[in-house]
Amino acid sequence: MPMRVLAIGTYSDLDAEALRQDFGAEILPGLDDLAGLSGREAVAALAYKSGAALDGAVMDRLPGLKVIANFGVGYDAIDIPAATARGIQVTNTPDVLNDDVADLAVAMWIALARQMYPAENWLREGAWHQGRPLALARKASGRRVGILGLGRIGREIANRLAAFKCEIHYVSRQEKETPGWTYHADATSLAAAVDDLFVALVGGPDTEGAVSAEVILALGADGTLINIARGSVVDEEALLQALGNRLIRGAALDVFRDEPNIDRRFLALDNVLLLPHIGSATTETRAEMGALQRQNLRAVLDGQPALTPVNRV
Repeated sequence: MPMRVLAIGTYSDLDAEALRQDFGAEILPGLDDLAGLSGREAVAALAYKSGAALDGAVMDRLPGLKVIANFGVGYDAIDIPAATARGIQVTNTPDVLNDDVADLAVAMWIALARQMYPAENWLREGAWHQGRPLALARKASGRRVGILGLGRIGREIANRLAAFKCEIHYVSRQEKETPGWTYHADATSLAAAVDDLFVALVGGPDTEGAVSAEVILALGADGTLINIARGSVVDEEALLQALGNRLIRGAALDVFRDEPNIDRRFLALDNVLLLPHIGSATTETRAEMGALQRQNLRAVLDGQPALTPVNRV
């Protein structure tokens, strides 16, 4: 029986066609669709583009599986220890999205400081023509900024903020070689030292709730939080309380705990900027992510090392 390739998730027409052309892949909307699939033992590869939990029980439904190629740099939905125990190679798509995510993080920071969306709404409502006053915004350049997670994306954010004459502070697993940036050993001391905190941690159990109530309060009344990482890394209840009580000035969020079913209390707040997880959502970057996913599939199926492996098997 020939090896089969499945693709699970909502793929663009171009990516879906490429998966069919290159691998004869069968496209399934979600993991639940595996239930009606026949010949599952012949499935050797899975292209995955979903936030649904892919655990050992799901993997056992595909006993011939050799590789799970994730579409995205974050792979917290996939149980990596379970995959490793079953000899399944997991890959992701790092680096190709660094610029887009970092660009968006800085754009959100500027939009929040300069109150771009409230100003646009003020204009659209006719307030400018009517002569109604518009509240002054805040300066972005020159602020003290913290990067929680100085990995690939965190470093790109920091590089951009340096051009805005910002004082850079960061937390990482270990102190890194930087152009004079200040290292902190924990998130609370980082938040206490800066005006604005950018969250760029990987998701998963190890970073669950890393931005705690203590961290959020340490930012202070003039502080802002920008999250382009994963919703799981922030204590959303604590953040909602801090925003609602003006214990911090604001937040800009591209990710949430229960996407796309975000906590509706966020919608009632006027000091938070909300985006629908669009960090990598450009034509160019999504094309590169799809290409890298397929390259990983091809390498493993051909008996070659994966280009961007997550685990060792």
